[in-house]
Amino acid sequence: MKKLTSAALVIGFMFSTSVSATIMFDADVTGDVIFGSGNLNGSFTVDQANGFELGLRGKLRHNAAGAPENTFNSNGDGTYSFDAGVAPTQSGSTAVWSFEWSINSNFDSSGGFLGDFTYMLSLDTDPSASVSLFDFDPINDVNTNSGVVAWDHAIGDNNTGNGAGSRSSDTDTVTYDGLISSNNLAQNSWKPHWFIPGFDPTLDGIYDISLTAFDASGAQAASTSIQIIVGAGATAVPEPGTIALLFTGLFGLATRKRLVK
Repeated sequence: MKKLTSAALVIGFMFSTSVSATIMFDADVTGDVIFGSGNLNGSFTVDQANGFELGLRGKLRHNAAGAPENTFNSNGDGTYSFDAGVAPTQSGSTAVWSFEWSINSNFDSSGGFLGDFTYMLSLDTDPSASVSLFDFDPINDVNTNSGVVAWDHAIGDNNTGNGAGSRSSDTDTVTYDGLISSNNLAQNSWKPHWFIPGFDPTLDGIYDISLTAFDASGAQAASTSIQIIVGAGATAVPEPGTIALLFTGLFGLATRKRLVK
């Protein structure tokens, strides 16, 4: 596993004190995969707690022909392995892999609608053995592509069929607000270079990705995380002095930026 920076260690401690979860590996999410027909269920790393079900997985987004397929390269322990390099037929910043997430705010009829709660998606921007996190709420935060709170997620409920999720545009706030106010399931499939500043798909590395849900009081209710292992994985980083590490972590907690897509 990667060595966390002080900031990440503090964040992890804060998370671990509020929820004790049993993570399920290579699991299906409740209902189906509702983005893009033909995308199969399975291989998610899943947490189910307090009415929430959160899932993350890696996926081979571009095979040798440049086409997507249902290949997830799971190692069965929350890690997913992919080759380094630019994806065939794609531009220079596009990796062969993507990551996919699922938020269900009412998987067992004890929760509520998506818009009733808050969430945090944390993305590791550092391919080395250290961790540098950007985080944002993929449901309620402003979409920096459009400057408004609207996303093109696939949205539905536990009965929505494969690929049948409803969508709004990145600028249609009225439709989007209506969808998250009346549904409990949101999913999307994202390429890392859309979110990670300066992402280089040719580098070996390890990227940590986590997804957390908070209840109506703001307390953590559920959380899951995965690692994407690229090529041979991350290289070690020098261990700083204890005092320097502490101050780096405290400064990181005070200055962590919102993600710019």
